[in-house]
Amino acid sequence: MSENQFIYLYARHRDDEDLCRLEMRAFFGEHSTTNVLISSIAIKPNRSTFIKGRLDVLFEAKDWQTLVEKAVDFQFAEETFKVMSLNTTVLNSTPKMEIDDRRKIEREIGLQIKGEPDLDNPAIVFGFVQIDEHWYFGKFTESKAVSLKHKNKPHSYSTALSTQLARTVANIAAPFPESVKLIDPCCGIGNVLVEALSMDFDIVGSDINWLVVKHTRENIAHFGYSCEVTTKPIADVTELYDVAIIDMPYNIFTSASPEDQQNILIEARRIAKKVVIATIDTVDDMIHNANLTIVDRCEAKKSTFIRQILVCN
Repeated sequence: MSENQFIYLYARHRDDEDLCRLEMRAFFGEHSTTNVLISSIAIKPNRSTFIKGRLDVLFEAKDWQTLVEKAVDFQFAEETFKVMSLNTTVLNSTPKMEIDDRRKIEREIGLQIKGEPDLDNPAIVFGFVQIDEHWYFGKFTESKAVSLKHKNKPHSYSTALSTQLARTVANIAAPFPESVKLIDPCCGIGNVLVEALSMDFDIVGSDINWLVVKHTRENIAHFGYSCEVTTKPIADVTELYDVAIIDMPYNIFTSASPEDQQNILIEARRIAKKVVIATIDTVDDMIHNANLTIVDRCEAKKSTFIRQILVCN
């Protein structure tokens, strides 16, 4: 085990499988086909709509009794604590543990830890989990569904990316956002901007429709965030950015022609080193014509409606 080891527990609908794996690859350089991913890379659980929680591994053992013995020698700052089992569902080859069994072993290991237990309002939550005949113990951080809170806003458009998809696209665009400058030059109602700002991204937005921009600013302010949102076409953007996020206008909802779409991609290539595109149309040829290269991709499904998410350099 490396010095820093993190176990991520995932949950996603089958329609989100492909999208979730693309986000995994953005974060960790690999994806898991199960609901568990172990990595030395630390990602805040709240970043992802798919991560249920993260266990920061403190020690591990090949069997339960050895794990309990290690807990006897475990030292931590004098805070109240709670211990919980994470085997609430099938994890790889390990079956779900029934609640009575979980409570029993929670008490067993909790009694070994020196400190004051508090089941209602603990200062720190410890978790333990069995995965594939191996046991892990550590600090557990449960994820909060931040994007769900952003559904209720002053203005919504049915054609906009959902808050969950917008958050995932933002993560794919900038998995490690420190010192990364982003732009959403076709920002629409601002769902990507809101999700990015909630994760402290350095991002700006623009759109050609002044009324849409007005509503976007109101949506952003509604949640206490702020960023520059201007009324202008992408062709008028003069600054350079690390990443551009493009929710491609589509013909069934807008007047954007194939020529308009091609020009958007050409301009995106001009202003950004990396471009992440959400599109309902197949635009591979347009991407090639814009001198962009697709380096990863997935399908984001919602019933029979499918968007392609394309990562381009």
